[in-house]
Amino acid sequence: MTTILILCTGNSCRSQMAHGILNHLTADDVQVYSAGIITHGVHPKAVATLAAIGIDISHHTSNKVEEYAHLSFDYVITVCDHAQEHCPVFFSDTAVRIHQNFKDPSKLKGTEEELLTAFAHTRDEITAFCNTFIASHLKL
Repeated sequence: MTTILILCTGNSCRSQMAHGILNHLTADDVQVYSAGIITHGVHPKAVATLAAIGIDISHHTSNKVEEYAHLSFDYVITVCDHAQEHCPVFFSDTAVRIHQNFKDPSKLKGTEEELLTAFAHTRDEITAFCNTFIASHLKL
């Protein structure tokens, strides 16, 4: 089974959305984990944004990357520049590393509608990336 670790800084938004989307698109063919360099908790708007397209991540937890140091991954995907720069080297020996920076909607200020639009935009970008990743790297 293919194993994937998705990393961002706080494991609250972008990595959580990518985790949920990859799980949804690959079903039981892939084992997906997500983690952060630090943890901020799963962002409620990330949960709501995925729920709007039928993906439930309400049960996800925010985890630190060190919790997975004992696991071997086929792919490590960083979804923010900070995580790419600070990703622990213990994954680099066995995993293909892929980087795609996504804007962090949790950092934006604005009305509720503007924030939900920003989260949806990031979700859609992550979905497009996940579809391309699956087509390019996974034999499903």
